[in-house]
Amino acid sequence: MAKKAGKVWREHGALEYRECAGDDLKVKMGLPFPRLAKLKAGETAVFSWNVYKSRAHRDRFNAKVMKDPSIKGMCNGKSMPFDMKRMGYVGFKVVVDA
Repeated sequence: MAKKAGKVWREHGALEYRECAGDDLKVKMGLPFPRLAKLKAGETAVFSWNVYKSRAHRDRFNAKVMKDPSIKGMCNGKSMPFDMKRMGYVGFKVVVDA
């Protein structure tokens, strides 16, 4: 599903698409991610992101992606491999690019 979604995102203009599964979450510093995400035993945290030229580019792009029939077909709540109620969506701007 992630590979198919990534292909659609790139076709519609995302500069990058990444999907990652947590593999080093028991850190000693800060708030452990499993606690932040309220992971239950046996659950895995998955984080994905896209890169866009700008917020305006992202907004145009997302409008196109959400109309794409292949994405609409994947995004029904019953076939999702995760709990849609726990999915988040945010935007970040680059503050340091070193």
